[in-house]
Amino acid sequence: MSTDLPPYFFRIRDNGAAVFRVSSEDRQRRLAMDQIAVVNIRNGEVKPHGERELAAEDLAAIHTWMEERREVLAAREMDDIFRAVDHLNLTAHWAQTKASDDALEAVTDTLLMAMHDLRQVLVRKRADRLMKERGEG
Repeated sequence: MSTDLPPYFFRIRDNGAAVFRVSSEDRQRRLAMDQIAVVNIRNGEVKPHGERELAAEDLAAIHTWMEERREVLAAREMDDIFRAVDHLNLTAHWAQTKASDDALEAVTDTLLMAMHDLRQVLVRKRADRLMKERGEG
């Protein structure tokens, strides 16, 4: 393990993270992680752990991490969407070249409904954007 430890560790949770201050200041050079806060990425809330008061440098590190985490999550979300496009293309190829009648029967209605729903959302969102660009909305 490196001797240069980061000052904070963020244990990822569903909507944020538990924040720990990292130190190895004791006599045995043991690694200590003291929980200082819980953060929520969605609403930006930072809750100090227990009766603790967060120092300015704690808050600065937490807010920096939150910004970076939001960027990572946004990039992952876009990657997931592009993967979905790939899967749609692979599904079309499968349906055209490999799928049995029984397999097609099993998935056709579900795929058609999902694609219809997606198409409606995309068309509506595009229309909203066009109206906004024209100053109509």
